[in-house]
Amino acid sequence: MDNWDEVRTAYHVARVGTVSGAAEALGVHHATVIRHIDVLEERLGVKLFQRHARGYTPTEAGEDLLRVAQATDDQFHQLAGRLRGQGKEVSGELVVTSISGLSHLLAPALADFQADYPGLIVRYLTGDRLFRLEYGEAHVAVRAGAAPDQPDNVVQPFFQQDFALYASETYVARHGAPAAEADLVRHRFVGADDPKTRAPFHRWLHETVPPEAIVFRAADVHSQRNAILAGAGIGFVSVTQAREFPELRQVMAPRPDWAAPLWLVTHMDLHRTTKVQAFLRFIKTRAGDWQG
Repeated sequence: MDNWDEVRTAYHVARVGTVSGAAEALGVHHATVIRHIDVLEERLGVKLFQRHARGYTPTEAGEDLLRVAQATDDQFHQLAGRLRGQGKEVSGELVVTSISGLSHLLAPALADFQADYPGLIVRYLTGDRLFRLEYGEAHVAVRAGAAPDQPDNVVQPFFQQDFALYASETYVARHGAPAAEADLVRHRFVGADDPKTRAPFHRWLHETVPPEAIVFRAADVHSQRNAILAGAGIGFVSVTQAREFPELRQVMAPRPDWAAPLWLVTHMDLHRTTKVQAFLRFIKTRAGDWQG
């Protein structure tokens, strides 16, 4: 049917039996009701109502329309009830997105959050692509760098991820450790394969050491970290993740210009839902442990 408004009007006329009653129920002028009925009958090529002094009585075709419209109206009300219920409960799907370099923090946190709400299905999407919150691609995004400025998004500071230069004990045994920044030119490094990377610490590395000193290059932080652990060279690891690997030695302390500010981003249409608010409270509390 091209226009549900006309069908809905006919349904209300059949239900209450009068044009004035249907107009009151729909909040429209009685002339609108009459016009909808006339247009619908012309489009279908049948009479839906017998007009008489007491009002409108459905014909056989009108009764068929009434049954279909009644079922459709019931389904809409059931759907609305389910959607309202989802907004008040921590259930259904929770879709969270971030860069892959945060998975060592967010995946365990999401698992713990899910343990508190067994009815929840978690989808954790990582990658460099910016998922479109306005299209419903995610409920919560964790983004790094400058504060996001997309319209209709709610942006909140999350925490600052600090990075430092690390080397494995294997590397130090073979090549020693730099005592100062001037010593870096004599060492081997693990870096990003993308020369246009936006990560501030990788940009600093490309600007500070000769290109030939970056002997191992990888596309993602997990491969870079594994190469550093294997002794391929010195490289950047987040301070929070380095704590998990006692075989890593910090050879240069974190600097403010290497840090990556992180932001929690939600769309305004979903920001106040119970599910999203519960997760935001949880993850902000968890972030306090990461920086401790």
